[in-house]
Amino acid sequence: MKAILISAVLAFVLALAYGAGPAQAKGCIKGAVVGGVAGHLAHHHGVLGAAAGCAIGHHEASKNAKAKENANQQKQQ
Repeated sequence: MKAILISAVLAFVLALAYGAGPAQAKGCIKGAVVGGVAGHLAHHHGVLGAAAGCAIGHHEASKNAKAKENANQQKQQ
């Protein structure tokens, strides 16, 4: 189990270090961590949980950014 966890963390760190430039990943990292833990606790589906958490976290971050942008536009008018 430790070997799988260590190799997964190493792969994640390498992917971050050698990623393909800037990405729109706001909310993804936090969501992936939370989803991965939840998925691991739910019958060892950590990768599936991390993917779902990333998607949900990105969606929530985008929704919050749009709400802030709308509030700023209304404030300026």
